[in-house]
Amino acid sequence: MWRQNQNSVIRPAGGGQHGAQECARAGPPGRTVIDGSCERLHVDSPNQPVRGKRRIWPRRLVAVGAVAMTALLAGCSREVWEVGFFPVESKGATSHTDAYTALWNGGWIAALLVGLVTWGLILWCVIAFRRKKSDRGLPVQLAYNMPIEILYTVIPIILVVGFFFHNVSALEKTIDDETPGEQVIEVVGKQWAWDFNYVTEDVHYAGVQVNLDGTEQPGYDAPTLYLPADTDIELVMRSRDVIHSFWVPAFLEKRDMIPGRESSIHLRPLKEGTYVGKCAELCGEFHAEMLFNVEVVPENEFIEYTDSLREQGNTGILGPDYDRTEWYQNPYEQEEGAEQ
Repeated sequence: MWRQNQNSVIRPAGGGQHGAQECARAGPPGRTVIDGSCERLHVDSPNQPVRGKRRIWPRRLVAVGAVAMTALLAGCSREVWEVGFFPVESKGATSHTDAYTALWNGGWIAALLVGLVTWGLILWCVIAFRRKKSDRGLPVQLAYNMPIEILYTVIPIILVVGFFFHNVSALEKTIDDETPGEQVIEVVGKQWAWDFNYVTEDVHYAGVQVNLDGTEQPGYDAPTLYLPADTDIELVMRSRDVIHSFWVPAFLEKRDMIPGRESSIHLRPLKEGTYVGKCAELCGEFHAEMLFNVEVVPENEFIEYTDSLREQGNTGILGPDYDRTEWYQNPYEQEEGAEQ
């Protein structure tokens, strides 16, 4: 509500005492209605208009939101900021993780800067060019502003070009990395486990699938992939049945495994430890149980592990003889057979 301001003066826009009386009689007792031909002048007084409490709430909400956001961000450790909210264990995990993190953080920083400038300009326009009570009609309309239009065209082009070269540089260090592997390991996905063929050492590990006879709850010990630390490794991936996806979150890399095709990852594990891996492609009833571990160990422990597989009789490679693709027929082969 408005309190009556004893020091408020109402007068016509053109001036004159008679007009002021007409304006004052325009409203009901206790209130004054001002039309387009009248204006109100206020003199400083303790009896200034008082608005309701509704306008206080937006300010309170903004303040509460700012405090909550500050508290949330303050709870993040330094490592979380350094890895750009990726898994903390990804920092320095492989020869590629730092490049991925730099690309991610650089993109977010650039986007945040663009956002701050854009939001700042919007707020400035809203405040500086807001409609005032004394304004009449529409403001002056501008059709063109060549300097601003050129600026708003050049800056996005520079940003896109910068993003492009930053992205290409990261791809050359990661996905396009084809460093010959000192150890070649074949990762084979199957419903719902993993086989690991240590090709260089000529031994293998066969993962145990879940129980499908319905007599007990599905469960098994997750297969473990051993990798020697500080060694160039080539992981060759393929599937025995349906589409799977090899994903180790801490390595910041993922590859789809499509039946009949091979994909690969060239990397160099740098930090010893245990990492969790999983299938990242919905592959059937027990997809959620298709987990595995990755153990990055010193080279001597890796040799000891492969020797233990050899002693167990797990020599040679588990090849395509174990693939389950009898349900799949290549449509191109069918067309060739029909033509013959």
